[in-house]
Amino acid sequence: MKRKPLLSNFDQTLDLLRNHGFEVKLLEQGRVLVSKYGAGAVLASGKDTPVVFAVRPGAVIQGEVARLVDRGYQKFIKSSKYELPATAAQLEAIHTFGEELNDLLGGISLYNEALGTTSDRYLYDRLDGREAAPAAKATRPWELAGGH
Repeated sequence: MKRKPLLSNFDQTLDLLRNHGFEVKLLEQGRVLVSKYGAGAVLASGKDTPVVFAVRPGAVIQGEVARLVDRGYQKFIKSSKYELPATAAQLEAIHTFGEELNDLLGGISLYNEALGTTSDRYLYDRLDGREAAPAAKATRPWELAGGH
């Protein structure tokens, strides 16, 4: 169930975010980078709602919102140029930023997101590349396999 947005237009939403200590930077094509605590997200004006996420919350690395990748044994921050191990402070900043932004935008709080930081991609080392492996030919145990 979606909650009704608190504000009626995009500009009012940006003013609200500025008043709550978020840094708002205009980007191209009507998008804005909203950041706080070293984390950020890219917002755009939506059709049905005043604001939609163009890029979900992540760590800001050199002015770019980096994605969070879970490799099973550790989470990584991945930007277009870098892939770095995520620190506890970065994960906490992303989580705090996401919760505060979601609350101000009138979004709903999901249980799994409230527990901690969720990743954008899950790349477990044992499963990586499995889908590309060719399927083995089905064996038929009732048929003799040569030699007997």
